[in-house]
Amino acid sequence: MSAHRLSLPARLTRHAVLIVTGGMMLLPFVWMISLSLKPPGEIFHGGFSLLPDRWNAWENYTTALTAAPLPRFMLNGVAVCAAILALQILFCAPAAYALAKLNFRGREVVFGLVLVALLIPHQVLALPLFILGYQLGLLNSYAALIFPFVVSPFGIFLFRQFFKGIPDDIVHAARLDGLSEFSIVWRIMLPMAMPAVIAFSIFSVVAHWNDLFWPLIAVRQEELMPPSLGIMAFKNEEAGNDYGPLMAGASLVVAPLLIAFLCAQRWFIEGLTAGATK
Repeated sequence: MSAHRLSLPARLTRHAVLIVTGGMMLLPFVWMISLSLKPPGEIFHGGFSLLPDRWNAWENYTTALTAAPLPRFMLNGVAVCAAILALQILFCAPAAYALAKLNFRGREVVFGLVLVALLIPHQVLALPLFILGYQLGLLNSYAALIFPFVVSPFGIFLFRQFFKGIPDDIVHAARLDGLSEFSIVWRIMLPMAMPAVIAFSIFSVVAHWNDLFWPLIAVRQEELMPPSLGIMAFKNEEAGNDYGPLMAGASLVVAPLLIAFLCAQRWFIEGLTAGATK
């Protein structure tokens, strides 16, 4: 056996740890789906079972889609996440290109500030952002859900790491062909960094689709609520103690993220590993 290969007990232990950890992470989601299939009497039943004795899925999911404007909440989430992602790429890609391929005074200082920004929780900035939104008259609007996130330090960092791995000869050849720096970003660098773009897109969409803290502060009207805040409104006003429709609504909110990740997981892993090794 090669010295670089793990022994059989070590491999079994590693896989056992991975299986147990993965099971612990998946258990809440499996339980959520299980509750969404059960009638009220079985949800608080003393026994434990994943599958219901009497299927109540149709009633629960119908209530989740009709008792509250859940489709509207999800449509709001799609619009807000898409706008945030587009603006983030618009601002982060040129900034990352400048930090990766352009030589200018203070470049390392700027990159250091990006790293410092990665360490600051977004909740710390909530109060100044709220005051700024109030003074600009943006609160209780779609703009209020978008403007605090248009620049992402993580996006700049990830794109910069990927751009650093692209040979400088490609950039020099593009300049000799007469392309401007912005044209190089959008026509050469970004297409070559597509795994990083997909990885960042998943991070961005998941973060803002699930975000509850800022929407809870920024909007009050029900027609503006994203899915996470809409689920709270659904619980308080419609579902009450009927957890079947509530879990059905939560399952519907989680499903698009799960499907998107399963479809893009190969590029997601490639984007993260490539950026980590540059």
